[in-house]
Amino acid sequence: MELDLAGMQKLAAEQGIDAETLDAALSEALRLAYLKTPHAAKHARIELDSRAGSFTVWAQREIPQQPTEDDPHPAPLLSEEYDDTPKDFGRLAAATARQVITQLFRRAADDKVFGAFSGQKGKLITGVIQQDSKDPGNIHVAVGDVEAILPRREQVPGERFRHGERVRVYVVNVSRGLRGPEIVVSRSHPELVRRLFEREVPEIAAGAVSIMSIAREAGARTKIAVRANTPGVNPKGALIGPGGSRVRAVMENLGQEKIDIVDYSTDPAQFVAAALSPAHTTSVQVVSEKNKTAIAFIHDDQLSLAIGKEGQNARLAAKLTGWKIGIESEETRARKAAEAQANNDAQVD
Repeated sequence: MELDLAGMQKLAAEQGIDAETLDAALSEALRLAYLKTPHAAKHARIELDSRAGSFTVWAQREIPQQPTEDDPHPAPLLSEEYDDTPKDFGRLAAATARQVITQLFRRAADDKVFGAFSGQKGKLITGVIQQDSKDPGNIHVAVGDVEAILPRREQVPGERFRHGERVRVYVVNVSRGLRGPEIVVSRSHPELVRRLFEREVPEIAAGAVSIMSIAREAGARTKIAVRANTPGVNPKGALIGPGGSRVRAVMENLGQEKIDIVDYSTDPAQFVAAALSPAHTTSVQVVSEKNKTAIAFIHDDQLSLAIGKEGQNARLAAKLTGWKIGIESEETRARKAAEAQANNDAQVD
C-alpha cells in the first residue's frame, strides 16, 4: 500500500522529530486502524518501506489446539505471517497518517513550550492580558506565543485589567495538561513581592541584603522582614531606596497595596516588636519558645494601630514572625503591677 513516508519524514525532521519516532507512531496507528477493518486478524504488525513509499500489514491467524489432561485450556498457536493489507485501505491509511503527523507536531510544539517554561517556575515574567469571553473566571496572559492562566484563586481581590495591558506575574507551576503545557501564574503570591524587590534592589542580587520572610494579604498590605549580610548596609534603606524610589516602583506593580519593611532579628522579642510596626511596642514577653507564643505590651493610644483594621496588622505580624502574638495594654499591666505591689505592702504591714 503506497504512502509518502519520505515526505512525512522530511516534514517531521523540520519539526525536530526523528524518523524512528515517526515510524513507531505511524506503525502503531496503522495497526490499530487495520484492527478496525472487517475480518481483521487479531495479531498483526506493520512493515514500513521508506524507499518504496509503501507499507504492508503482516498478519497471523490463531490455530486452535486440542485440550489435554495437563492443559485443558491450551493457548492457540500462531500461523506464519501473511500479507493481509486491505485493498481499500488507502483512504483510511492516509487519514491515519495525517492524524499521526498532526499529533506529533502538536506534541513537539508542546515539548518546546514546556522546555522553555519548565525553568521559569518561581520566577517573575511579564505578559499581556488576553481576556477570554469563554473563560470569564480566569485571566489569560500572553507570554510570547504562549498563554499562561491567572486563575481566580491567584488573582488579587478587586484588581482589574484591560485587554492588551502589560502585567508582571509570578510563575506558580508549569505542568503537562491534557491540552498541552499548563502555565499557572499568580498576582497574589507573596513571592511576587520578593521577585519585584529583587529587580529593584541591587543589594539583594549582590547578597548584601536578604529578605528573610514575607507576609501578604494581597491587595491590602504586605510586611517584609529584612536583614543585612554586610556590615554598614542599612537593609530597610536599601529596599526603600533614595527618596522611596525602590519601594514606590514595587508598589506601582501592586496597585494600592501598602508595604511595611521591618528589621529581622534572631531574638524573638525584638522580631515581634519590629513586626508590629508602625505601632511602638514598649516590651515583649516570650511566653513559650517551644510553642512560639509571646505577649506584646503597647500603650493604649497605640493599641488600635498595633491591631490594625479588622486585626490585619497583628495578623500579618504573626505570619511574618511565625509566632502567636498576644497584644496587651501597657497601662493595664502597670496598673495591675501597682495593685499587686500595694497588696504586698499591705500584707507586710
